[in-house]
Amino acid sequence: MMSPGTTDVAQPARGPPTKRTTDPALANRTIHFVGIGGCGLSGLARMLAEQGATCTGSDGVPTDLTAALQAEGISISVEQSAESLPADCNLVIASAAISPDHPQRLAAHQRNIPVLSYAEALGKVQALRTGVSIAGTHGKSTTAAMLCHVLMQCGLDPSFIVGADCPQIGGGSRTGAATIPGAGPYSGGPGILVAEACEFDRSFHHHRPVIALINNVEEDHLDIYHNLDAIIEAFAEFARLLPAATQGGRLLIAHDGAHRAAIADNLRCTVETFGYSPDADYHLKFEPPESRVELHVEDEVCCTWSNRAMPGAHNALNSAAAAVLAHYFGAQWNDIAAALTSFQGVNRRMQRLGTRRIAGDGEVIVYDDYGHHPTEIEATLQALRETECPTRLICVFQPHQHSRTRFLLEDFARSFSSADVVIVPHIYFVRDSEVEKHKVRAADLVDRLRKRGVTAMHLYPFDAIVEHLDVMCRDGDLVVIMGAGPVWQVARDFLARPA
Repeated sequence: MMSPGTTDVAQPARGPPTKRTTDPALANRTIHFVGIGGCGLSGLARMLAEQGATCTGSDGVPTDLTAALQAEGISISVEQSAESLPADCNLVIASAAISPDHPQRLAAHQRNIPVLSYAEALGKVQALRTGVSIAGTHGKSTTAAMLCHVLMQCGLDPSFIVGADCPQIGGGSRTGAATIPGAGPYSGGPGILVAEACEFDRSFHHHRPVIALINNVEEDHLDIYHNLDAIIEAFAEFARLLPAATQGGRLLIAHDGAHRAAIADNLRCTVETFGYSPDADYHLKFEPPESRVELHVEDEVCCTWSNRAMPGAHNALNSAAAAVLAHYFGAQWNDIAAALTSFQGVNRRMQRLGTRRIAGDGEVIVYDDYGHHPTEIEATLQALRETECPTRLICVFQPHQHSRTRFLLEDFARSFSSADVVIVPHIYFVRDSEVEKHKVRAADLVDRLRKRGVTAMHLYPFDAIVEHLDVMCRDGDLVVIMGAGPVWQVARDFLARPA
């Protein structure tokens, strides 16, 4: 491993900088995006439109995001029929959520129009930039947003596609400089492109990064992977995509919790580790409830910042990873610390929405969070308990996907130990078959929680949950709404109800 703390990274051996930042297969095309309302696909559409492609899209549900794209000149329709595929389209890019039998995909095949997945198209764009891929079971959106904020504050002008909205960096996507500014080791090379690398369906194998992060590796997407060993091998294959150290290839991997011995063995790139272990190349110390993070290289403190907007030991790790990645590009430690301290958070990632007045002149704190995996839930609830010190912690959790709920049911039951009350609506049905849908119910999770001594109940629809919160909440309570589905509506409706 390279001596930690240095910035003498080998200059990427790619010849002189180029202003061409789009793969020729994507430039000057008329591209239709199926499922354009997602964070990733919308960001890619915006990026390609800015670089000269003619972009259109379709999505079944209009949202603020699709409205924003339309305001920027991208024509979007809710019509999903084969006939609605534009006549002049010569390339289709489809979201991972779009099934192969979607009418517009079938129409494209019938008309001999090439169809790329989002990940395939992203890889083509990334190959002509200095790609930074953020991988891991948890923390991808948060870490990517933190990194982009730091790079922007340090004058490194990145492009990015982040899977969550971060108002502080201008949303979830941005097109930055064609070449890397500054005097760092990658300066003058093709511009930085930060993107999340999702392991679902092994889509991250289409990435073409120069630098990668692996935050953590756990069991998830077990409808795709047979077991944890298969997941580890998928991450190892992802790591092998990185170029050699002589070409600037670097992997930053968690010292603990990422199966680094199996994943990072015999790679061509430079490998460094981060984490709470003193044996990590970059090791950190975290001091709650002030959320003070201290990053050490060998025996010296190189950087100190506050994570007040996104507290918790897990977010301290996310921010430390962002700090190290920014330093790879030549950002100075003091500038990195200032940028991280000023970071204001990401929508639906441990987001403090505000307080709600209740009868008797009391007050309830309301949070919203995207967490839908047991480890994420446990870490977030612990951080909220530690930081806010509520009288009671009430969690409304919507399980996301029946297969995930069934495979990880016992882990889910253990993850709510910091909660006083858990309310579970119906499981959000996505991707699973109808057969899978009948193998597990929200009531099964409620039963497991009750056996562990947690007050738990199954309530639906969302209106009933809001009404129940209105009745049960007392002064000093904290309500957190969790899940990757539409359960976020509960938080907004609860806040909007009159006291």
